[in-house]
Amino acid sequence: METSYKKVLVPVDGSKQAEGALLKGATIAKLNGAHLDVLHVLSTTQYGYNYGGMVDGDVINNLVEDTTQYLNKLVAEIKQKTGFDDIDVHIRFGNPKTVISFEFPKDHNIDLTVIGATGMSRLQRVLEGSVSSFVNRNSDHDVMVVRTTMDNKPIATD
Repeated sequence: METSYKKVLVPVDGSKQAEGALLKGATIAKLNGAHLDVLHVLSTTQYGYNYGGMVDGDVINNLVEDTTQYLNKLVAEIKQKTGFDDIDVHIRFGNPKTVISFEFPKDHNIDLTVIGATGMSRLQRVLEGSVSSFVNRNSDHDVMVVRTTMDNKPIATD
């Protein structure tokens, strides 16, 4: 059986695990002649939306600008390391679990999500549950959970 992916999603959150997943995702996309979408989800509950949306517009603007700079830097590094350049970056607001599992894949016809095993602190995983676990359980397309670097060494936790 031959499997070929055409649309690969890698969600990133600033963690070493997500950045390791991005390198593997870019490599998979390159080998498959696929398109790579890099996504960062700004959690609406994290930035005050659960308190009636009382967040200053400048704060939101700064978050988007900082995130855009971070994503562009990551993509430049990936292009340099892999020679692969069919990459788009995206920023969305919402619940990372549902955006990564359902909304973004539906909007962009994703057939593989490559995600780091963990990205948040232990306390956040206990209180909220792991995003990668939720994505792995609920996505209707293939999900690859990355735990190791390209040379099969464990990815250091933040």
